[in-house]
Amino acid sequence: MAAAAALRVGDPMDPETDLGPMVDELAASRTQRWVREAVDQGARVLVGGRADGGWFPPTVIVDADPTSQVCSEEAFAPIVVAFPFSDFEDALAQINASRYGLQAGVFTGDLANAWRAFGALEVGGVIVNDVPTYRVDHMPYGGVKDSGLGREGLRWSIEDMTELRLMVVAQPT
Repeated sequence: MAAAAALRVGDPMDPETDLGPMVDELAASRTQRWVREAVDQGARVLVGGRADGGWFPPTVIVDADPTSQVCSEEAFAPIVVAFPFSDFEDALAQINASRYGLQAGVFTGDLANAWRAFGALEVGGVIVNDVPTYRVDHMPYGGVKDSGLGREGLRWSIEDMTELRLMVVAQPT
């Protein structure tokens, strides 16, 4: 939590900034409503949780009801909702219970768990030991289930914008 609290929110052009503004004030106020809803249902905010105009600070939430919007919808905000789980298989099952499946970050020192997560998770990509927003242009980025259709990335964008055509010519006899 100390690491989340230490992140610097500010001008995205400033190299000292860790986190810029939300896309607009409407997105920040929506995020604020979702956090407030979770708190009203019993969640606790350990860090952050208050919008300031178009800015939303890094926020850590625990004890949230899985049906609250901050848990059951795609927040696209600097929010982490931490859930306890009994074992690794339980964690995978909890992730797959979502109707969304953009990307997953799996933090483990066990390569077998990384492979198990990759095989079991219903998501567009599994990032091991980093946040699930990691991406580079040459890798496909996108989700499954209600998290989208298709992939972003140079090759996949060109492919999506290309109309494939076929011509078959039979040799005259």
